Amino acid sequence: MEELYKRYSAARGISTDTRSIEEGQIFFALKGDNFDANNFVDEALKKGASLVVTQNPEFKTHADCYYCENTLETLQKLASYHRSKLDIPVIAITGTNGKTTTKELCGTALSCAGNTFFTQGNLNNHIGVPLSLLSVKKHHEYAIIEMGANHIGEIEALCKIANPDFGLITNIGKAHLEGFGSFDGVVQAKTELYRYIEAKNGRVFVNEDDHTLLYESEGINSVFYGRQKYAVEEFRGEFLLSFSWQVDQETHVLNSNLTGSYNLPNFIAAIALGLYFGASAVSINKALSDYVPVNKRSQIQKTERNTLVVDAYNANPSSMELALGNFETLDADTKVLILGDMLELGKDSKKEHGDIISKAMDLNASLNIFIGREFMQFSKDFSNAKFFNTSDEAARFLDSENLSNALVLIKGSRGIRCENVIPSL
Repeated sequence: MEELYKRYSAARGISTDTRSIEEGQIFFALKGDNFDANNFVDEALKKGASLVVTQNPEFKTHADCYYCENTLETLQKLASYHRSKLDIPVIAITGTNGKTTTKELCGTALSCAGNTFFTQGNLNNHIGVPLSLLSVKKHHEYAIIEMGANHIGEIEALCKIANPDFGLITNIGKAHLEGFGSFDGVVQAKTELYRYIEAKNGRVFVNEDDHTLLYESEGINSVFYGRQKYAVEEFRGEFLLSFSWQVDQETHVLNSNLTGSYNLPNFIAAIALGLYFGASAVSINKALSDYVPVNKRSQIQKTERNTLVVDAYNANPSSMELALGNFETLDADTKVLILGDMLELGKDSKKEHGDIISKAMDLNASLNIFIGREFMQFSKDFSNAKFFNTSDEAARFLDSENLSNALVLIKGSRGIRCENVIPSL
């Protein structure tokens, strides 16, 4: 590993895709269910890879190749080895809903205390976490690593790679039930982060307004945050979240660029993290006020004809209910719901989709559109709603409607690609 680490230290970065590899990068030839990058070793070398890590035996003796039995395991071991060389606080963030937004907000707040690396996009799985760790450089003073999971044991495995000193769970809700088996399975999986931090005598950030997290974190060194601790008062704006908070008897007003009261705990978590590591309240408040989402999460997007609430990157029963609840509080003469399937719910899928349709219809929106095979099962039961198999079909329908002056909620799992309807609005 020392030899590989020396090559990594001298390289210009890591790549796992020959389509985007840059000269001087190390290429890891990963093998997946539907692809095998070990078939593209020559292409990576031609494009200027400084080294190719491969399990293709044809390149065992190649001077610019590092042969191994399993490329993914080698990537993970290299990341773990690199982590052992880092003498900075590493904070892991997971949760059912809001982990990517919370990671972005925490990274923004912590940057007020020092040079902070935080996971780019949602590289939060068994491949993304190692890649994120390997992006942490000598000039970084803090690192925030997002961790996702869809089965029990995954967070524990990611912790063994990243070895976090601090942990934060945003919340625990109904998601990936197909992999977790039940809500209890979700709790078990997410709190693997707590158990890991507890075993190494680290510290966790806990939302004291969340009874599940309070119970699961009992006995662990904790930094508590919540509405009462910071005397948070939410303001009712047109669409965007605004609130005041206090620390050291000083009040700060934060006018955010995110929609939804459900994002309030995410902001409070970021405030708590920034303050803990020494950032000033004034700098945190300004940085969070300036933060603009760019990842199809809780965005307000205005077109020439309509105002859109775009939350089209992920969906599960918990986040869908929160989005509908928030949408109900927003003022508009004409409201439109465009909801896509919630994936990976397994045996609970039909019931959960039926429940969401019922809750959506209770909002009495002017137009209700449901997209995906799971929602399609109910097309005969709700004649006053529109059902489509794909987002492209829904977009064609919206093209013919010429909708205008409406407030539109767009929410669904990433695989449904609900954002495809945006040009039609």
